Amino acid sequence: MIEARALTKTYGSKTAVDDVTFTVQPGTVTGFLGPNGAGKSTTMRMIVGLDRPTAGAVTVNGKPYAQHHAPLREVGTLLDAKAVHTGRSARNHLLAMGATHGIGKARVRQVIELTGLEPVAGKRVGGFSLGMGQRLGIAAALLGDPRTLILDEPVNGLDPEGVRWVRHLVRDLAAEGRTVFLSSHLMTEMALTADHIIVIGRGRIVADAPVADIIARAAGTTVRVRTPDATALADLLRGPDISIASVEPDLMEVTGGTAPAIGAAAASAGIVLHELTPLRGSLEDAYMQLTADQVEYSSTPLPASEGSDPAGATAPLDEVARS
Repeated sequence: MIEARALTKTYGSKTAVDDVTFTVQPGTVTGFLGPNGAGKSTTMRMIVGLDRPTAGAVTVNGKPYAQHHAPLREVGTLLDAKAVHTGRSARNHLLAMGATHGIGKARVRQVIELTGLEPVAGKRVGGFSLGMGQRLGIAAALLGDPRTLILDEPVNGLDPEGVRWVRHLVRDLAAEGRTVFLSSHLMTEMALTADHIIVIGRGRIVADAPVADIIARAAGTTVRVRTPDATALADLLRGPDISIASVEPDLMEVTGGTAPAIGAAAASAGIVLHELTPLRGSLEDAYMQLTADQVEYSSTPLPASEGSDPAGATAPLDEVARS
């Protein structure tokens, strides 16, 4: 279990993490989401003592990380897959780590096999691909057979097979009663992997709930409506909080209204409906809504070229680069 209480970290005038309180329960996969610069990595570093909190406290399995006699057996971490001696082989890197905790060759062989590193176990880490580096980082996190895992972007650089492997691995570990805390920017994958989601924005927690509850925040906000009287219904529904997108002559998507309200409005006006379907939200939809005002670094669309067509075609990239 991970318990953070009023956790705060400042760097001069910059507050990276601001009075954060949360609990990561054992037996579940808890996803940690947030825009770049939101405080995710800083929070994870404070959990394992790499950064000292300015205020507040955090414990892992009932103690601050530094107070565990054998931390590798309590907490496995992947925070920076590149934090290895590039001249060592993968096997020797794991053997060196194991030697600090009395973990022998047999366990090193197990994690090498588990992570699919057998073909490159004797090669120097400096020549590893990004994906192989990630697998080595996961192997290191698993080395002590810990009760708690903290993984920062564990699928970064992995191919589809590797991403699926990580998904099943963390879910199997959680099913054994372990605590699993991981971050990712892949919303679709997080929706498939996590049971619970914590969202952080500008250093503060903006959501802490089961995945289904998070997704429910985005569900039902858009309704698919099919009617032979689409124009009349659109005129009836249109308002400051309602937006309507025409998909086909008799089909539209209404955002900002609920299916019951749209159905009642149509019935009162004698408008026949052939379809009235609330569109299920996604974790990405919910995340974008939750963090809409929390993004510190945002991008802008490419400028439209002069004389662009009505569809709003943008200028070719080489033209943008010359402008």
